[in-house]
Amino acid sequence: MARALAPTHDLLLGGRDRDALDGVAAELPGARPWPVELTAVTAADVAGIDRLGVLVHSAGVATLGRIEETPAEVWRRTMEVNVVAVAELTRLLLPALRAGAGHVVLVNSGSGQRANPTWGSYAASKFALRAFADALRLEEPGLRVTTVYPGRVDTDMQRGVREQENGAYEPDKYLRADSVARAVLAAVTTSPDAHVTEITVRPSAGPAN
Repeated sequence: MARALAPTHDLLLGGRDRDALDGVAAELPGARPWPVELTAVTAADVAGIDRLGVLVHSAGVATLGRIEETPAEVWRRTMEVNVVAVAELTRLLLPALRAGAGHVVLVNSGSGQRANPTWGSYAASKFALRAFADALRLEEPGLRVTTVYPGRVDTDMQRGVREQENGAYEPDKYLRADSVARAVLAAVTTSPDAHVTEITVRPSAGPAN
């Protein structure tokens, strides 16, 4: 995502892993690391961000299991990372987004459109994320809000999911991360008269959720 946006944007790279942030920032002119724990972000963390053109939410966690096997702490953690952290960071950055007539992009999932067995807590969080995006879009007409629904993507998170499913990891059947990034870039660079509210991207082969 950062590499796709770098040619047209100055970037703040937010996340916990300072070494990873430094590595990406070093290769992208105009990018700088923004070490932050997204589930504990405060007003102090966003101090000095006065104008923001684009906010991309792409962090997430997925713990699979049948509902009868999923304890409350899994539901709480999933909601905290996938929904509450997104809502709070967006809330804190609303003044900067308004100042920049900004664009909020939420990387959702096919699980935000339908729920499958063993995906209950994750799907519930993604349905909630979809509702958050819809409400934000209506409450903040000066902003553009885009939800992106990718299918399976070749990422470390996907490796963890396939381990939980006891399945083989088949990257050729998944989307490339840069393919999802291009979809985000297309939404962000759409002319000002257009508002891309939703994008669904599926692999050309393989499982779709």
